[in-house]
Amino acid sequence: MNSGALTVLFEDPFWIGLFEVTDEEGLHVCKVTFGAEPTGQEIIEFVEKNWHKLKYSEGIETTSTLEIKKSPKRQLREARKQMVPQGIGTKSQQALKMQQERNKVERKQLSKAEREAERQRKFDLRQTKKKEKHKGH
Repeated sequence: MNSGALTVLFEDPFWIGLFEVTDEEGLHVCKVTFGAEPTGQEIIEFVEKNWHKLKYSEGIETTSTLEIKKSPKRQLREARKQMVPQGIGTKSQQALKMQQERNKVERKQLSKAEREAERQRKFDLRQTKKKEKHKGH
C-alpha cells in the first residue's frame, strides 16, 4: 500500500514542505524550502510541476499498523489530533538525516574527483611545456 503526505511548517527562518511517502520499502522523505509562507494554490502548483523532480531519502523501515476497528469517539480524537500542527516525526528526521549524509558523501566524492582532474590537467600542461622547450635542441 502506497500513501503520501505533505506537511507545511515553519522552521525558522523559512517555511518548509515535508513530503512523506510510505511504500513497501518503508518511509521516504523529501524536504523542500519554500521561503515565504506559501498559499494553498502555490502548494498545489508546486506539487503539480515538481512532484517528479523530488529526491526522496532511502526507505526507513516502519512498523505496519493494521487498521483495527475504532470507536467513533477515538476516531474523532485522532482526527482532531492530526489537525493540530506538529513538527517533523522522528522517522522523518532519521530519513532526512540519512539523505543529508548521503548527499554529503556524494558531494565530497564529486569535489575530490574535480580536484584530481584539475591537478592532472595542470601536470599534463607542465609536461607538454617541458617537451616544447626541449624540441628546439
